[in-house]
Amino acid sequence: MTYDAIVLAGGAAQRLGGADKPALSVGGRTLLDRVLDACKDARTTVVVGGRRTTTRPVRWAREDPPGGGPVAALDAGLRQTTAGLVLVLSADLPFLDGRTVRALLEGVGAAEGALLRDPGGRDQPLVAAYRAEPLRREIALLATEHGRLTGLPLRGLTAELDLTRVEAQPLASFDCDTWEDLAAARARIREHGTVLDQWITAVKNELGIDLPVDTKTLLDLARDAAHGVARPAAPLTTFLVGYAAAQAEATGADPAQAIAEASRKAADLALRWAAEAQADEQNGSG
Repeated sequence: MTYDAIVLAGGAAQRLGGADKPALSVGGRTLLDRVLDACKDARTTVVVGGRRTTTRPVRWAREDPPGGGPVAALDAGLRQTTAGLVLVLSADLPFLDGRTVRALLEGVGAAEGALLRDPGGRDQPLVAAYRAEPLRREIALLATEHGRLTGLPLRGLTAELDLTRVEAQPLASFDCDTWEDLAAARARIREHGTVLDQWITAVKNELGIDLPVDTKTLLDLARDAAHGVARPAAPLTTFLVGYAAAQAEATGADPAQAIAEASRKAADLALRWAAEAQADEQNGSG
């Protein structure tokens, strides 16, 4: 589904003491980069706010005047987009993911847009997908009526649109408005059961690679290498498996299949080593 994305990153962050909120990190990645990762298949991504370093290329825009509010920022972003469908996001959503983005885009249907509805029943106009032309039309009407866009509330704009509602997955609409919110997000990242997936995603972004990682397969391989050979064999073996998979991918192989096959071969080898050691122990004891 072809769409453009607009990320609003120019708020004053008053409850954070004026800190540069999009540049604050959760799990070693900035809030802005986390949002950008959720919409990485957008045809064009426009970030409205001051320029910052990002892990992927984006276009930059600025509302006039800077700090003029969400409607002015949205107008500035729309001027840089051409797709008929526009995803609009705030830059402080640490748990937003591609699944939620797809649900919003698909939720538009025949309507003029789709808003995320949070678990508390509140609409989230900055976690939404809109048809671009109705959005431009309503912004133009507001500008004509008020003579400006500065300071106008976003809900005054969206109230005039025919919108559907998409029920949010847990945490999808969680935003970081305070230091307490930020601390809670960081704690959630480190929770048992999710920390490995979060870590793998962060490493892939840091290294600039995009491939599926079967965490269970690699952990099983590391266990077999550690028990069947020696503890230091675990990280070294998984490194070599990754290197072999990269070589296979360079020849046109599917990266996921290449990792699975390299892991299988290495695990089988580790088990053979373990079997030999066990046989020697048994023979020695006999």
